[in-house]
Amino acid sequence: MTQDATEVPASGKADEPLPPEFFTEPLEDRYTRYAELREQCPVRAINHPPGAEAYIVSDYDMALKAFGDPRISKSLDNTPKWFRDQLFEASPVQSRNMLIADGAEHSRLRKLVSKSFVPRRMENMRPRIQEIADDLIDAFPESGELDIVEFARVLPVMVIFEYLRVDLADREMLYSWSHILGGAPYADEEGNRRLKEVSSQFEKYILDLLEARRSDMGEDLVSQLLRAAEEEDRFTIDEVASTMSLLIIAGQRTTTSLICNGTHALLTHPDQLELLKSKPELVISAVEEFLRYESPAYRGTLRVAAQDMEINGVEIGKEAFVHLMIGAANRDPKVFQDPDRLDITRQANRHLAFGHGPHFCPGAPLSRLEGHVVFPTLLRRLSGLTLDPDKEPKWVADNSVGRGLTSLPVKYDRRLPRDAGAAGASGCPVNHGSV
Repeated sequence: MTQDATEVPASGKADEPLPPEFFTEPLEDRYTRYAELREQCPVRAINHPPGAEAYIVSDYDMALKAFGDPRISKSLDNTPKWFRDQLFEASPVQSRNMLIADGAEHSRLRKLVSKSFVPRRMENMRPRIQEIADDLIDAFPESGELDIVEFARVLPVMVIFEYLRVDLADREMLYSWSHILGGAPYADEEGNRRLKEVSSQFEKYILDLLEARRSDMGEDLVSQLLRAAEEEDRFTIDEVASTMSLLIIAGQRTTTSLICNGTHALLTHPDQLELLKSKPELVISAVEEFLRYESPAYRGTLRVAAQDMEINGVEIGKEAFVHLMIGAANRDPKVFQDPDRLDITRQANRHLAFGHGPHFCPGAPLSRLEGHVVFPTLLRRLSGLTLDPDKEPKWVADNSVGRGLTSLPVKYDRRLPRDAGAAGASGCPVNHGSV
C-alpha cells in the first residue's frame, strides 16, 4: 500500500520514510502537515531522491544551524556516486558553479558574481524595472480578467535577460529550457534523457554568447562575469558558463513565485490588501512577509551529510540527503508570533526564504527590488483587483524546490494609467533588513 503523501506518522517513526510524493505532489493543508512534523518529528526520513537515504528538517532552529553546519555539504563530491554520475552525465552545465561547492571553492566561484548584485547596482535598475512593469500592464485589457502568472513570469525574465543583454527573442526558448533544468536530476529515464538534450543545447547557447560578448563588452552581467574571470585569472570558461546557467534559472523562478505567491496572499487577506493599498510605503515589510508566509522555495537546494552525524538525535549516514524545509521553518511559532497569519507590518522577520550563511542567495537584492516595484504598481493600476471566483489557482507540483503557482486567475474593474511619480518608481532601498 502506498502511503498517503499528506499523512504524517507518529513521532516515534522517524526512520519510516515519507514517500517522494510529499515533495512532488500538491499537499492538501500543507502548513498543517508541516506543523505536525515540527511538533512530532522535526527530523524525518523521506524517500527523495527515490531509493536514497534522505531526511527533512522542519524546525527553524535546527534548519538555521544546519545551513551553517560544516558537516552538511553542498559539494557534488560528497554526494553518492550514482547521483554525481547522473548529474554529470545529464547536465554538466549545472555541475560547476557555487551552488554545489563548499568552503574555499564556494568562495572562489561566488567571486564571479560578488559585485553584480550589490544593492547600489540593483537600485540603478529600479527605473527600468518600473518601466517594464508599466509596459506589461499597459498591454492588459481595460477591464475584465486575466492570469497574473504570465505577468509574473515575463517581468523577471525581461529584467534578468536585459541585465545579461540576451536577445529577448530567445525568451521563450530559454524559459522552457530553464524549467526543465530546474528539476535536475530526475527519477525517471525519460526525464533525464530530455534533461541531457536540453542541457547540451543550453550549454552551447551560453558558450556561443560568451564568445560573442568578448568582442562587445559592456556593463551587462555577462560582461561582468567575463571581466571578473579575467581579473582573477582562475576561472575556467566552463565555470563561467555554469554560473550563467544558474543565474538564468534562478533569476526567473524565484521572483515569479514571489510575485504570484504575494499576490495570492494579498487577495486572500482583504485587510492586508487594503492596508498596502492605503500605505504603499509598507511594501518593504510586505515583501519580507510574502517571502516568509509563502516562500518561493519550500526547501533548500542540494545538501548532503559529509560524514555520519546526528540531528536532534536522529542518525544520518554519510552521503545522506538533508532537505532543509524552509516553508516549515518560516511558520515555526517558536520564532514567529502567530505564524499562520499574514501580517505585512511584521518586524524582525528572520525568515529563511533566501537561505542563511555562506550560501545566502546572492540575487536576493534583485528579487526584493522587483517585489518593491511590482506590488504597489499592480495595486495602484488595477482597480478592484480580486481573485476570479469562477477559477481555481493552481500550484506548482514538480521535482524542483520551488513553491509557486502555475495559474492565478484574477479580475479587476479598470486598468488605470501609469504614474511616473508613484511610490513604486523610487524611494524604497533594497539594502534593508536581516534574514
